[in-house]
Amino acid sequence: MTEQQRYDVVRTEPAFELRHYPAHVVAEIEVDGTFESAGNTAFRPLVGYIGGRNESSTGLAMTAPVIQRRDDPAPHDVETTTADVGHGRYVVSFVLPDDVTAQTVPTPDDPAVHVRAVPEEYAAVARFSGRWTSSSYRTRVDALLLAVADAGLVTTGPARFARFDPPWTPWFRRRNEVVIPVAAP
Repeated sequence: MTEQQRYDVVRTEPAFELRHYPAHVVAEIEVDGTFESAGNTAFRPLVGYIGGRNESSTGLAMTAPVIQRRDDPAPHDVETTTADVGHGRYVVSFVLPDDVTAQTVPTPDDPAVHVRAVPEEYAAVARFSGRWTSSSYRTRVDALLLAVADAGLVTTGPARFARFDPPWTPWFRRRNEVVIPVAAP
């Protein structure tokens, strides 16, 4: 079974879970394209990295989820978080296994792949199944933003999309999540 990113559920709201994610390391790449194509474009270089295309030729386990977010330098409030998710620049990340730290992560051979330590954070997370489309994502981001505001939480960063299953998984069995970072409760 594929290792999944660790988190603790802080509380459960009707429309989402409030989670605490510990610090972790990701391998990521920026790609141009549509929401739907970004993951496919990024997949090969990221798989190459975890498959051993790195300074130590070390293979790393595949983990879930694969994370995707719009690369938007604007401040992240309700208006900018729900910005169009069509064609643009996206950052696609693989969460690396728990035993990989900022001190032990191998340097990628591919200059387009970057490794980054991510500090701990709180996030509101809504889980859903279905297809990986920009309209589905956008609808769920909008609903989650409203639920977060209703719960009295403050967003601290851009929404991101997390997919847990390979593309051959039937759409109705896919586990997807919309994740929005929030201030600590």
